[in-house]
Amino acid sequence: MDITRLIDDLSQDLSRAAEVGGEEVRAAAERLLLALDPALRLTLMDALSQAAGEIREALPGTSIDVRLIGREPVFVVEGPRTAPTTDDHFEPDDGEPAARITLRLPEALKARAESQAARRGQSLNTWLVAAARAAAASADGPQSSGHPHPSGPGRRVQGWAR
Repeated sequence: MDITRLIDDLSQDLSRAAEVGGEEVRAAAERLLLALDPALRLTLMDALSQAAGEIREALPGTSIDVRLIGREPVFVVEGPRTAPTTDDHFEPDDGEPAARITLRLPEALKARAESQAARRGQSLNTWLVAAARAAAASADGPQSSGHPHPSGPGRRVQGWAR
């Protein structure tokens, strides 16, 4: 990441502002900018490190660091990288062929599902298949207790509610 350009832009902005005060103020601003360059670089590095920390928290299992190469910060990302594909791998039931469907989700639900999938190191497709299997398995559970709903005595209910 080229922070030198950012510091140069800030220096030009300060120089233009100092011109209003005349030659003496402009000269003082130039001296001040020379002294502030290291502090500006350190402050920008700190901001980038904080941003990397927040991204790291949002992507469990991923390491994100900011390192200096010369005078410029560089992001180093290490960890699981799963690129979603159109034919994600999952275990079909009893060797049954996979079927394709179109599923429309509200954006907020899709974002939450993607987050859950990422936490488990899965693609969204694989996570959705597992969620559908779990929902289907709980729906197929025995209901021989005489209760119309599987939440009878001693039963545990899992699923999603709105």
